[in-house]
Amino acid sequence: MKVGKLTVSDLKELVFKNLKATRKEVVSNPEIGGDCAVIDGGDKMIYLSSDPITGTSKGIGKLSVNINCNDIATAGIEPLGLMVTILAPEGTTRFEIENIMKEMQEECDKLGVDILGGHTEITQAVNRVVISTTALGLGNREEFKHRKKVIPGDEILITKGIGIEGTGIIAFEKEAEIREALGEGLLAEAKKLLEKTSVVKEGLIGRKFAKGMHDVTEGGLLGAVWEMAEFYNLGVELEEEFIAVGEVTKKIAEFYRIDPLRLISSGTMLMIISPKDRAELQERLREHDIESFVIGKMTGDNNKVIKNAQGKKNIEAPESDELYKVL
Repeated sequence: MKVGKLTVSDLKELVFKNLKATRKEVVSNPEIGGDCAVIDGGDKMIYLSSDPITGTSKGIGKLSVNINCNDIATAGIEPLGLMVTILAPEGTTRFEIENIMKEMQEECDKLGVDILGGHTEITQAVNRVVISTTALGLGNREEFKHRKKVIPGDEILITKGIGIEGTGIIAFEKEAEIREALGEGLLAEAKKLLEKTSVVKEGLIGRKFAKGMHDVTEGGLLGAVWEMAEFYNLGVELEEEFIAVGEVTKKIAEFYRIDPLRLISSGTMLMIISPKDRAELQERLREHDIESFVIGKMTGDNNKVIKNAQGKKNIEAPESDELYKVL
């Protein structure tokens, strides 16, 4: 099997097929494009999401907080706590563990999130630090949104641009190489992108307007769009010219000959919005200094395509992220 998260077909065949739902309290079941589980807790609805950091060992504390809180934010819910498991290889120092925890707490302070507990272990089972985190959020029952009806013609919007997380990870992991080839200034700019990996603010703004939200992680923008189309059982048509790719991401992608559209991008929120609500959503985002870009629309034919000057091409199901071609 390839490095990276399981393909959609493997996920369906090996994982989903062997699961069954037995509890009435569980509101959502695992599905392609679903970011978090929802449990009926009476007066409150409980939101849960879990993800590891495996693609890098740099900035791992920051990323472990943000990628999990981002999933909760796709439901328009504010994350409140994290359960954290740290598996570290033999030879890990006390300083390294302490630095990870300080980094995590710094991100938690920004988001108003508490670390609730977990497990920390030195083990021969890993060859570098792996953090697996579960995020928790609570919402009032009256605020719980059943899935809104997404229809052909609804617009697809992204925040900030694409390739954010992947560019930052590559900058840290390939520091010397990038410095020599592309210069110190570009390297520093690329590293700073890891400061933009949270989409919690976008999620809380978008909950009033967006019909659906999905954060862009492994598989990049095209992977996230494909998953979103599957989730809503509709097609998509993207306009490549409108997809924002930062200059530093373009240069690093060109240097390593990778596709930024398939590069992991925590920090980018994907939103589906009715055309009548789009202007107000973009205005609210601008008020918080968040750029946004309409990149396409939902269609009723179940085809998933991206258009450019050369024509149309199909968007394929996500496979191994472009990040792994570099690392």
